[in-house]
Parts: sequence; structure tokens; C-alpha cells
Amino acid sequence: MLKDITFGQYFPSNSVVHKLDARVKLVLLVLQIVTIFICKNFVSLGIIALFTLVVLFFTKIPIKLYFKSIKVIIPIIIFTAILNVFYIKTGVVLLSFWKITIWSDGITKAIFMAARVLILILISSVLTYTTTPNDLTDGIERLLKPLKFIGLGQAVHTMSMMMTIALRFIPTLIEETDKIMSAQKARGADLESGGIVQKVKALLPILIPLLISSVRRAYELAEAMECRCYNGGKGRIRMKRLKMALKDYISVLLCVVVLGFIIVANNLF
Repeated sequence: MLKDITFGQYFPSNSVVHKLDARVKLVLLVLQIVTIFICKNFVSLGIIALFTLVVLFFTKIPIKLYFKSIKVIIPIIIFTAILNVFYIKTGVVLLSFWKITIWSDGITKAIFMAARVLILILISSVLTYTTTPNDLTDGIERLLKPLKFIGLGQAVHTMSMMMTIALRFIPTLIEETDKIMSAQKARGADLESGGIVQKVKALLPILIPLLISSVRRAYELAEAMECRCYNGGKGRIRMKRLKMALKDYISVLLCVVVLGFIIVANNLF
């Protein structure tokens, strides 16, 4: 299961999406998230779903990698759908037993919310799959650059660096956890059977070594940064400078057009 988690990993490719400016991808991600949440019906949701599939195609990353990580959040999607099934009490009664009643609008809303969460995860994965940690740091820092005029310049750089390091070490921690679990199983540890209490107790031999390993990695990273005379963003220069090109402006225009179609679909259907 842990090997199926690909969030935070970067997959190199020569696609158009990979070549987009990191700042543009960050802004477009926020715009698409807003677009997803303003969808009011299945027509508008279908438009954003089709647009998402087109974006996934242009990344030149195998579609199976996107859907591979979704396996981990399937329980969350199912839980969200079930909540909507029992929370919505309008429409036609489809099933009624004991104190439980399932309405037609509840089923519709559950499917709608599950699809919305699925699209949200897919479109969010594009950012980390197509953007290197260094570019992501520069993009966040450049977008928040105006905050330096109110004395938050160093805080912006620190926050950007922390976010990038966190994303960078997600795959590493997942790999480390998988190794520890395999080692514990080889020693006869039972991590799958038993009730909730037994499973929680079985996690202790995994969490403690993982915590120690994480602290050691953090110490090594801090020492490496100190040896390279890292002192934050002050006086820092960049080997690559972010520059917007024609493809970046076209991407923004396409997303705005999609947003316009969504607004029209919300009003017509």
C-alpha cells in the first residue's frame, strides 16, 4: 500500500506542463481548485473533469501513476460519500429501513462530492509531479515577494523552504516506513491481524524507528546546509531565473476560458 503513494514525487519529462513557469502552475492550481468548488451540477463538473484529463495527457506521465496514489484515499472518498448519503434528506425515498432513510438527492450528492474530491486530487498531483522542489520553492517565494515590503521577506523564504523540504521528504519517509515494516515482518511481527487496539500496539515498533530516522535525517540536512553556509534568503542568488513565456500566458487564458464555461454551465443547467 505504501508503495502506491506517489504524492510529492517529481517525474521528469519533456512535456509542455513541465516547461511551464512554476509561478503560473501555482496560480493555475489555485484557480482550478476554485473552479472545482464553484461547480454546481454534473455538466460543469464534467467540463472540469474533461479539462483535467486533457492536462494529465499533456504531462506525458502515465495515467496509471495518477490513479495509483488514489488507492490510498479511497476510504476518505467513500466516507465523504456516505456522509452525504445520510445527510441529504430531499428528493425521492429510495430505501427505508429501521431509522435509516436513503433519498435520491443524497445518492446524487454523494456521487457529485466523490467526483469532486477525485478531480481535486488529480489536478493537485500535477503540480508536484511536474515541478522540481527547487522550482517550487522559487515559485512560492516569488509569488509572496510583495510581503517583503511589510518586513516578512525572510519569513516568506523560510516558509517556502519548509514546504519544499516537506514535499521532498514525503517519498523518502514512505520508503523508510516500508523498509521498517518489512524488517518487522521478517522478525515475526504481526501488523495486520487483530483488533484496533492490537494494530495500534503493533505500530509502535514502526513509529519509534521512523521517528529516530526522521530526526537523524533532519540533523544531517541541517548540518549539510550549515556546511554550505546557508543563511536564508538574504543575499541568495539563483542559478535559474523564472521567466514567463508565451505558453504560460496561453495556459492562463485556457484556464480562464474553462472558468467561463463553468460559470455559464452553472447558470444554464
